[in-house]
Amino acid sequence: MKMVMVTGANGFTGRAICAYLRDKGYPVRGTVREGGNPGDRTDMKSNAVVGDLLGEPDWSAALDGVDTIVHLAGMAHVLRETEGNSSAIYRQVNTLGTQRLAQAAVEAGVRRFVFTSTIVVNGISTPESPFRESDPVNPYGPYGKSKWDAEQSLLAIAAESGLETVVLRPPLMYGPGVKGNFLRLLHWVRRGAPLPLAGVKNQRSFLGIENFASLIDRCIAHPSAAGEIFLVSDGDNLSTPGLIKKLAQLMNRPARLFPMPSAVLGAMARLTGQSQAWQRLGGSLVVDAKKCRQLLEWHPPFTVNEGLREMVEWFMDRPKE
Repeated sequence: MKMVMVTGANGFTGRAICAYLRDKGYPVRGTVREGGNPGDRTDMKSNAVVGDLLGEPDWSAALDGVDTIVHLAGMAHVLRETEGNSSAIYRQVNTLGTQRLAQAAVEAGVRRFVFTSTIVVNGISTPESPFRESDPVNPYGPYGKSKWDAEQSLLAIAAESGLETVVLRPPLMYGPGVKGNFLRLLHWVRRGAPLPLAGVKNQRSFLGIENFASLIDRCIAHPSAAGEIFLVSDGDNLSTPGLIKKLAQLMNRPARLFPMPSAVLGAMARLTGQSQAWQRLGGSLVVDAKKCRQLLEWHPPFTVNEGLREMVEWFMDRPKE
């Protein structure tokens, strides 16, 4: 098999992708940013250290002998974010960083570039019908805009050079090592925190990290993946109360849910500056992933229940915080 380079190899997604591909027999070169935590690096001997995407890293050494790039590295959250600085940082890292890497890939003779974008390129809610690849885009916020612009840069480079590009737009991912909102939810459920979400009647798509790794494997090799954009998910949607009940059951904890009108919760979220968090908890975001299943002949190897169980087992083995 030919060399695969995975950017962001020491992140939640990167670790899982590198491990999965190595298990499948791929020679993998992970890249981590200069100044990153060495203790978080996966398989240090095969990793390459590159400059921060906020600058202009030299990719030439890391790309030597590489056939395919899986580009996971990027900026999802800007600390001390303000409207002015967030747009510039997201653009520098997610848009220009991706563009520079793709240009370096062309110069190095890389065959295929698999780019992890985000479902928020389509938007943050589906009140009526699931998102599909054919839908008009509606990038949400500076982050979504930066990823959409990165997609457009990739398509332009591909048209000029012949670089085979594959764009993936995943929803919220989960699995062992998860961080952010999903990790906070796990803590709430384990503590038995009362949550006013019993009356929420939404539907949300998720993506298990092992399922995503399986799809990355398919996108590296399948000839029909080239030039395509895919919306991806596990395929089984859950309501927020349904997710909480599953997590509680797997932890052998009670699910402490009580009802509160959605209008009240929405108003409280706006007053406290938590409108986005409420949208993720109370709103619907459903993905139609038929295209990647049909075109790539791919089916998620793990069910939602299996993926959640693996994550909960990892979480329960961690020291309590």
